[in-house]
Amino acid sequence: MLSILGAASASAQGTNVAFGAIKADPSLPVEVTADTLDVNQENGSAEFKGNVLVGQGEMRLSAKRVLVIYNQEQSGIQRMEATGDVVLVNGPDAAQAQRADYTIDTGIIVMTGNVLLTQGENALTSNKMTVNLITGTAQMVGRVKTILNSDKN
Repeated sequence: MLSILGAASASAQGTNVAFGAIKADPSLPVEVTADTLDVNQENGSAEFKGNVLVGQGEMRLSAKRVLVIYNQEQSGIQRMEATGDVVLVNGPDAAQAQRADYTIDTGIIVMTGNVLLTQGENALTSNKMTVNLITGTAQMVGRVKTILNSDKN
């Protein structure tokens, strides 16, 4: 018997999959750690560089660089742009990409550039993956490819 992620098929153009065993809450505080921080008061941004780790509830995101853009009132984070060896982990699922853009209010993370999603022994690749942390789902588009593993039990 073959196991496969959701309804994905090899070399499909797009597919929806479950992502993360726990649905995330984008209203939770965001914790960011990094080697350096550069704050720009003029445009309301903060740039974290070097071993950046972002945590929000069970969700973890790591990258070489994360740019945090605050809302106009600078009372909260509007979005985050992560670049360089981006890894997103939520529960047992992990995804890698070159870039991730996280819009905090909507709980949506868009990952682009050689996206690799792993769930247990299964893997999916695509050009782009949109993760909805609130619903615990992801949509992969752009030359979606999966590796099927046989169930040995």
